[in-house]
Amino acid sequence: MPYKIPESVLVVIHTANLEVLLIERAGNPGFWQSVTGSLDTPDEPLSATASRELHEETGIVADGESIVLRDWHLSNVYEIYPVWRHRYAPRVTHNTEHVFSVQVPRDIPVTLAPREHVAHVWLPWMEAADRCFSPSNAEAILQLPRQLKKLAG
Repeated sequence: MPYKIPESVLVVIHTANLEVLLIERAGNPGFWQSVTGSLDTPDEPLSATASRELHEETGIVADGESIVLRDWHLSNVYEIYPVWRHRYAPRVTHNTEHVFSVQVPRDIPVTLAPREHVAHVWLPWMEAADRCFSPSNAEAILQLPRQLKKLAG
């Protein structure tokens, strides 16, 4: 299997009332997160990665009309947890994560990728931030109200 590319997306899924969808990792019980995923190829557009990962992990399709991916034009660089470094080329220790969000209806069907995630939950945004295991994911959720105002203006 080829090494993962150390560039990824984070997609915060939320409702108009700022409820946030979190999904629990299959191999790590108690690890709750938003949708994440790495580029498949170095030249894959970030929006394509975000759209693909959103669909693969939740079954939600960003159609560009009723469900629109929003690029926050925000990137985080973080150290890759040692337990997952074997997935990357030797000496790769950091990942660059690009943040997106998508607003969906609360009753949208969620279909998890069973090899990746085992449960999902809708939580108020502050509670969702508290439940995330990833500091950058928690921070993105905490920024959600401000980012939505910025994107709307």
